[in-house]
Amino acid sequence: MQLNHAAVGGTEESGDVFVEVSPGTGKLELEITSKVLVLYGESIKKSILETLSRLKVTDAKVIVKDKGAVDQTIRARLVTAIFRAADMKENLPWGDL
Repeated sequence: MQLNHAAVGGTEESGDVFVEVSPGTGKLELEITSKVLVLYGESIKKSILETLSRLKVTDAKVIVKDKGAVDQTIRARLVTAIFRAADMKENLPWGDL
């Protein structure tokens, strides 16, 4: 999936996650900050990479600022940001996720 511009999903409130995606420079760039990075960093990274793979996003810069969000919230915020960045507003492929 091609990203047309930068977009965001989520908030920086406790228990949530803020995700910003933007078109990349020919590769996938991932920046994660989290108050639970030491404990759950690998799990967070795996969820992000799996979601990007399912949506066929291979060229993007992804910034994730986690405030203790659960896995489903991280995935949902990322998908929202990706759909916004790709200007997808109709016929969203929710069932494929």
